[in-house]
Amino acid sequence: MAKEKSENKTGLIRKLFIEETSNTFIQFFRSLFVGGAATVVDIIVLVICRELFHTPESVAAAIGFVFGVTVNYIISTLWVFAKAKVENRTKDFIFFVIIGIIGALLTELIIAPFSMDGMFGEGFLVTHQMFGSLIPADKYYIVGKFIAVVLVYIWNFCARKFILYRNCEE
Repeated sequence: MAKEKSENKTGLIRKLFIEETSNTFIQFFRSLFVGGAATVVDIIVLVICRELFHTPESVAAAIGFVFGVTVNYIISTLWVFAKAKVENRTKDFIFFVIIGIIGALLTELIIAPFSMDGMFGEGFLVTHQMFGSLIPADKYYIVGKFIAVVLVYIWNFCARKFILYRNCEE
């Protein structure tokens, strides 16, 4: 009985982390890790650009995006959507990036109310000091980024799964 449970756990771990799959649930699960890694890269680059080089938030977010989407594409094509039978990797990458650019634009719109000097100027939440003394106004953009991460993650996964890789089912 214990051996059977151990084999079941091993099988589940293999399905979730190792074997190629077109199962949407497993791909969604895996893309959480991929999106997490890409987001960490994105945020690190964003903060480095903003805090060390004093780059405006919108420009820093764009630079972070480039790094994040590259990490996301590489890992996604190797692990999440590995069963995709894409004949033209350049075309695949372009469509992947277009979906990501839409996500980046959504990110910019979401960050705008939290921004000191975003694409629309000083954001509403900054102007009205919505977080009071809890968070310094010049750090609101980080809160906006984390909200954007969740919403844009859902967009990116659904668009890639159901638009880009929709014909890649087993």
